[in-house]
Amino acid sequence: METGATGSTGRTRRGMAEVLAGRRRGPRAALLFAGPAIIASVAYIDPGNYATNIQAGAGYGYTLLWVVLLANLIAMLFQSLSARLGIVTGRNLAELCRDHFPRPVVWIMWAVSEVAAMATDLAEFLGGAIGLALLFNMPLMAGMGVTAVVTYGILMFEARGFRPMELIIGTFVAIISLCYLIEIFIAPVAWGEAGMGMITPSLPDLAALTISVGIIGATVMPHAIYLHSGLTQNRVRMNNDVERRTVLKFSNLEVVLALAAAGLVNMAMVMMAAGAFHSGHSEVAEIETAYHTLTPLLGSAAAAVFLVSLIASGVSSSVVGTMAGQMIMQGFVHIRLPIWFRRAVTMVPAFAVVALGVNATQALVVSQVILSIALPVPMVALIIFVSRKDIMGGFRIGWLTRGAAGLGAGVVLTLNAVLLLQTFGVAIPGLG
Repeated sequence: METGATGSTGRTRRGMAEVLAGRRRGPRAALLFAGPAIIASVAYIDPGNYATNIQAGAGYGYTLLWVVLLANLIAMLFQSLSARLGIVTGRNLAELCRDHFPRPVVWIMWAVSEVAAMATDLAEFLGGAIGLALLFNMPLMAGMGVTAVVTYGILMFEARGFRPMELIIGTFVAIISLCYLIEIFIAPVAWGEAGMGMITPSLPDLAALTISVGIIGATVMPHAIYLHSGLTQNRVRMNNDVERRTVLKFSNLEVVLALAAAGLVNMAMVMMAAGAFHSGHSEVAEIETAYHTLTPLLGSAAAAVFLVSLIASGVSSSVVGTMAGQMIMQGFVHIRLPIWFRRAVTMVPAFAVVALGVNATQALVVSQVILSIALPVPMVALIIFVSRKDIMGGFRIGWLTRGAAGLGAGVVLTLNAVLLLQTFGVAIPGLG
């Protein structure tokens, strides 16, 4: 049996050391550094995205594609900054928060992050269970049981080092991407309208605002920002700043490519829903309804491909969400729970939702809004740390990057504030 020292992880580490020493070059050298952003990208194509993207496409056609594009650009920036933090400092974001912020602030941040982790796992776990239940015609509770067993089995590979998990998650990402490549050629997409939707900002009404906040919550994920810094912090040994710059170059390239692929999948989800449902079926707002409506509209093959992608998304993102939850707890409060216990605790809200008869897709959308409201916590903390010379040294970000990061955080905070004001009955001109 391979281990982290002698198996694929050990070979990867030796290969990266050869690259940094100048003894290996070329595209295959770059592949050795790929992995962290691919794992993080799963958070951007999880079942929460399915719920919000189906509602966006069915209800508003291609109008909200610009929100998906904006969210993806913000995600690229913050994931690259998170990776940068881990590479340069050898610490993850949660650990740095614990070390540098006052204790009451740390406890509040941890509590908010745990709520976000619970909301994340609700979306991911439910998504996989819904897909299994529909594809194999089993009760939703049975689908949840299968999802629990499969995700726990995959999490066992974490003991073998980082590389096996990166390869497993990478395979799931490839399956999801292939499924939506197929869907985009089956659905009748109006490419001109889609192009205009990407570059023309518009929020037709309050429901569109709610979905937009959900899209951002489903795309820019709090746990992914924490996780990425942890995935990069001890992945490769670097002896000097020259080697750190080399690793950063590979990391930034991977972030752009991995998140661009995730962004294209999200856009494909919206375009599929717009092409299939917007004209004549704009009321489609649930994953189950989307599946049953796809069958007569585009055929059973298209519906089956949709469910396969949903299952792959639910299983892989649930694994990644558990990894992130473990890292958040260990970083903030120095507690490392057994992986089976962590997996069990984060499943409780999902089982409760099903047991109480709550609409599963609506629970997914609400969970994404919760995530969007929790998102400023890691975003602001990350900006603070990567801007500090005493933490980053010569690798602290410049004024232009700080401005872009501040603008991205401002967009999220503004959308959240508008949503909360509307929720509490405060009228906002133009959105009444």
